[in-house]
Amino acid sequence: MTEEKEKKNDTETVEEIEALAEAAKRAEEEPEEEQDELEQAKAQAAEYLEGWQRTQAEFSNYKKRQETERAQMMALASAGVLLKLLPVVDDFERALSTMTANFSQLTWCEGIKLIKNKLDNILESEGVTPIESAGQAFDPRYHEAVTHEEVAGYEEGQIIGEIQKGYALGERVLRPAMVRVAKAPAQPEKEEKDSDTDKDKE
Repeated sequence: MTEEKEKKNDTETVEEIEALAEAAKRAEEEPEEEQDELEQAKAQAAEYLEGWQRTQAEFSNYKKRQETERAQMMALASAGVLLKLLPVVDDFERALSTMTANFSQLTWCEGIKLIKNKLDNILESEGVTPIESAGQAFDPRYHEAVTHEEVAGYEEGQIIGEIQKGYALGERVLRPAMVRVAKAPAQPEKEEKDSDTDKDKE
């Protein structure tokens, strides 16, 4: 009877040891599984964060693009209106330039001057500036040559005179200045004949 009890106790002890060993093994495996799950969760979180950041960047770029397009549309719209005002300014300048000293003192002439000043102030407030021409070197970005003339006292490519004033809106040319440009004088035919004679002699 005692032997049977001892055998039974031994069997129970072995089973307990095996159960403990299995529990220990499971305990060892669990941290590895948990670690894998943690790594997967981190990877997924990083993926979500990257997607969110990409979406934020795309939205920010979209907003900037929209603002730029809106500003361009506004600039184009105002440029169109300002361009239509320039011939009116030209007409006022022509009218004022032809007035004699006697007329310029009359009330209605003073009124014309005031209107012209108001137009100039509107253009200035919108960022419109006249393009410098007189005495400047010809620049095709800002000037449009109407004639090329031989004029004493001017270098080739220098602007002789302005036919129509040009205007710029910020960095952009609103209307190029129409100008007369100096060209180099043609060499006299006598010099050409002399040079031909010298060549024949050689």
